[in-house]
Amino acid sequence: MTATLIWILVALLAIGVYLSWTAGRLDRLHVRMDAARAALDAQLLRRASVAQELATSGVLDPAASIVLYEAAHAARQSEEEQREVAESELSQALRAVFGEPQQVEAVREAPGGEAAAHELAEAVRRVPMARRFHNDTVGAARRLREHRKVRWFRLAGHAPFPMAFEMDDEPPAALVERAA
Repeated sequence: MTATLIWILVALLAIGVYLSWTAGRLDRLHVRMDAARAALDAQLLRRASVAQELATSGVLDPAASIVLYEAAHAARQSEEEQREVAESELSQALRAVFGEPQQVEAVREAPGGEAAAHELAEAVRRVPMARRFHNDTVGAARRLREHRKVRWFRLAGHAPFPMAFEMDDEPPAALVERAA
């Protein structure tokens, strides 16, 4: 009788330790996901800020400046529900403005244009990496949250279900080729 009780207590203790370890792992994933989202937000803000600064610098022709400024402004001011669409539109505007190598060269030849083009190229290159890192972390958290043990024992607590950030983040080829 005593041996059976001890074995039951050991089994319950092992299950408790395992569930605690799983909850800790899930919590660490949520922390990583929050950090990845903050990094993605910072990269998106940097890209929009640099694009907006370039649009107002007078280096671009007026039509390109208006298109780029409006897309960057919309991306910076968008609500969370519309953020993916606004950021995709900024990517499309960047590709439209910097689709031709001649436009990139014109920007580089202007005073201060070399630094501005390089900063924009860096910002544009970092967005896909930050988004991929965020979405990988979201995928890992989703896979763990889909396990039965996590659902049955409610190990995720009240944390919202992780959502990936889907957007068009293809950089303008002429801008990235020149910076590489």
